[in-house]
Formats: sequence, structure tokens, C-alpha cells
Amino acid sequence: MNISYIGKNSDTVGIAASILCLLHCLVTPLLFMAHAGSTMLQDSNAIWWKSLDVIFLALSFMAIRRSVKASFIRFVKYGFWICWTLLLIIILNEKFALLPLPEVVIYPVSIALVALHVYNLKHYKCQEKCCKTDMT
Repeated sequence: MNISYIGKNSDTVGIAASILCLLHCLVTPLLFMAHAGSTMLQDSNAIWWKSLDVIFLALSFMAIRRSVKASFIRFVKYGFWICWTLLLIIILNEKFALLPLPEVVIYPVSIALVALHVYNLKHYKCQEKCCKTDMT
């Protein structure tokens, strides 16, 4: 299988996972404020809703791992792993309440992951186009 094909798919998955994670982070406070009086949401739905963080983190890890394998741009590789590590630290901090960090710290990291995946995806398109013109 062509390595750039793998990179394209993993970047698409990475973009989707990062955007869904960002939406999840944006919607969570609104959802809890809207249902503050509901005991159903506090007991049963909060567990599955909070587990989405781990699912998005796992999807992001798999997408980044494949994108890094397919990419040859050094700053993109480092950027992916730095952002993912920051995302992991922020989520672990949120789960275990280690440091009092505001919720907004996760937004720039998620946006940076989306931007890196978009940049990597566009780079593949450019590379393929350039390769096709060089071969003809």
C-alpha cells in the first residue's frame, strides 16, 4: 500500500477525531449547565460522556502514529507528538484533578492538532500533484 495513502486516511481520521474532541469539550459545560437539576444526567450519562475523552485520545494516537510514519516533515512529526502529549496531560489532569487548569487550555491543543492534520493532508496533495507533473 502506498504510504501517502495511509497518511491521507490517518489525517482525515485525525481531523475528525480532533474536531469531535473539540466539540465534546465545548458542549460538555453547556450540557451540564442545561441539566444541572437532572439527577439522571449526573449519575448515568456522565460516565459514558466522560469516557469519550479517552476514546478521542486513542483515535488521535492511532491517527498521529500513522500520519507520522507517512510524513517526512520534521516539524509536523514533532508537532503531532507534542500536541498529543499535551492533550494526554490535560485529560489526565482533568480526570485526576491534579492542577486547577481552566477548561479552555484544551482548545488550542485540539485546534493545533486539526491544523497539523490539515497541513499534512494538503502537503500530500501537493506532493502527489508535483510527482504527477514530474513523471509526465
